[in-house]
Amino acid sequence: MREFFRFPDPANEVAARLVAGGVVMLSVATLATQERWLIAVLAFGFVARVLTGPRVSPLALFVTRVLVPALPWQERPTPGLPKRFAQGIGATLSLAAVVLAFGFGANVAALVLVGAILGAASLEAFLGFCLGCKIFMLLMRAGIIPETVCESCVDITRRRSLA
Repeated sequence: MREFFRFPDPANEVAARLVAGGVVMLSVATLATQERWLIAVLAFGFVARVLTGPRVSPLALFVTRVLVPALPWQERPTPGLPKRFAQGIGATLSLAAVVLAFGFGANVAALVLVGAILGAASLEAFLGFCLGCKIFMLLMRAGIIPETVCESCVDITRRRSLA
């Protein structure tokens, strides 16, 4: 059971960027149609990825089982914990959007949060810049997250050897 809830470490940067691309498309569809149920789909995906990595999320399953193997790009290992942290931020924002939309009828506020998710996912998908990973690293530098949590994040030589 514990294996089911394990997040990949190292994670595949190529898969992470492709999943972010899927989040971009779902966020754009949510903003364009303003369908509240799409916010719930977005939230389910983030929660599923935080809890189980790519094991339950339909988007992550499609990316890791179908898309990545079909593409000519080589796997690019990256520390998994910052990616999980980033998914946790997405889960928090999307769950807050669900509560705002369904609990309080605050659809505009919910869509603002979806817009924030769109911005962060776009940075990851199109530029390879993981905002959540950057926040994770800043929290490590500030001592809020101990360096022992992610030794491969601290040891730049190990990160290079992963690649």
